Amino acid sequence: MPMSLADDSPARSDSGSHTASSTSKPPKSEILADASSTGNDAVSCEIAVIGGGPAGATAAIYAARAGWDVVLVDQATFPRDKTCGDGLTPRAMAKLRELGLLDGVNPGYRNRGLKLHGFGGSVTAAWPNGHFGDVGTAWPRRELDNYLVQQAAAAGARVWTGYSGADAVVKNNSIETITVRRVGGQRSAERSASSGSQQPTNDQQPSASEITLRPRWTIVADGVRSTFGKKLGRTWHRSEVYGIAARSYCSSPYSDEPWMHSHVELTDEQGTVQPGYGWIFPLGDGTVNLGCGALSTDKRPAAINTKKLLEFYASQQRKAWGLGDPYDVASALLPMGGAVSNVAGANWMLIGDAAACVNPLNGEGIDYGLETAELAVGLLGNGVDLTLVWPEVLRAHFGEAFMWARTAARLLTYPQFLPVFGPLGLRGPAARYLMPAAARLMGNLVTDEDRDLISRLWKKAGKYAATVRADTPLWDSTV
Repeated sequence: MPMSLADDSPARSDSGSHTASSTSKPPKSEILADASSTGNDAVSCEIAVIGGGPAGATAAIYAARAGWDVVLVDQATFPRDKTCGDGLTPRAMAKLRELGLLDGVNPGYRNRGLKLHGFGGSVTAAWPNGHFGDVGTAWPRRELDNYLVQQAAAAGARVWTGYSGADAVVKNNSIETITVRRVGGQRSAERSASSGSQQPTNDQQPSASEITLRPRWTIVADGVRSTFGKKLGRTWHRSEVYGIAARSYCSSPYSDEPWMHSHVELTDEQGTVQPGYGWIFPLGDGTVNLGCGALSTDKRPAAINTKKLLEFYASQQRKAWGLGDPYDVASALLPMGGAVSNVAGANWMLIGDAAACVNPLNGEGIDYGLETAELAVGLLGNGVDLTLVWPEVLRAHFGEAFMWARTAARLLTYPQFLPVFGPLGLRGPAARYLMPAAARLMGNLVTDEDRDLISRLWKKAGKYAATVRADTPLWDSTV
């Protein structure tokens, strides 16, 4: 499915014996060569961030505010589109509030929770008024990501757009240098020039076609495909549940509707129930984000054309929502639930979607991206080898919840599951209790401090799943 001013010091991690420490502003690294000149110049920095999505931009914000010398690299020219449901849960909103950035996030629209439909029933599930607050929003990623990259530049990070992390020199599992190379971004640049969005303010954009970057640490946040992460050994395990999804935008007179809508009885044109759900997330600007997603494993692949399924889903909802034709249709594969290996080395780590920090029950990843950004920056400066420390931190914070969510999501890949159990959740006397609980869990709104029945059951289920499925990959290291 996917909002107080922030403390400028890196956050403390409460996972295990490895804690983030407050770091005083270090001396600026020596600039080995002027990156604005031509040729293959060498530039040093303390932290290189590869990828300018929510996770990477937020990591750059945290690091720059703490006084680190940061270079943020992204192959796109902002603003740019990204395949996503665009939803921001109260958990993501709370993190943005901590950063002091919430007021700039789609200020004209807030939502109150979910409305779930299917199998002859509908249930309204308001966001619980808990630790994270009770409002969410939805904002196109071209706007959200551009806004966060602007904030990274304002915090002092050097933002290099139109450059990709092309290669790395790694010795003893430590990144020594990164080759960043200008990409052919004409299409992206034209799209940015024609949009009304303000591009990141950045007077340190290099002009060289290729630059050698010498970082002390590297944070890799280059998304679900993680092209740079693959160069470092990141491996995705498709034996675990993963998502396939398609997203579009449609005009609608109901774009101010204060509820995110999910249709859990997602059928194809033949009437076959698919192992996933369709969504309509109002954006408050005359449009809605409309999409659909299904769950899959290598043994039970979802044999569907997501774009074709999206078109059919849109036709089903057209009358109720007054929908225009879908546009900007895009699809993606989503590694989920920490089902990747080799997410860290001595001085580098993967965060957010690159580390498969995506909820297997709903495809939400923005809140995990913001949180892993804070955790990652908080570890820097402690002098620790991150190879095993970073996976340990991820497991301590998200492992049990992800293991149970993966287990539950696997059930949805069985064709018989939803037609049998879906009506129980959406019809009858139990529906008004079950679905709000499900919405809370899907929204990642259970905290360690919660002691109510739902949270206790969720945590026990997580511990059980972590024990029973201890031999399955969860950010394990094979180096």
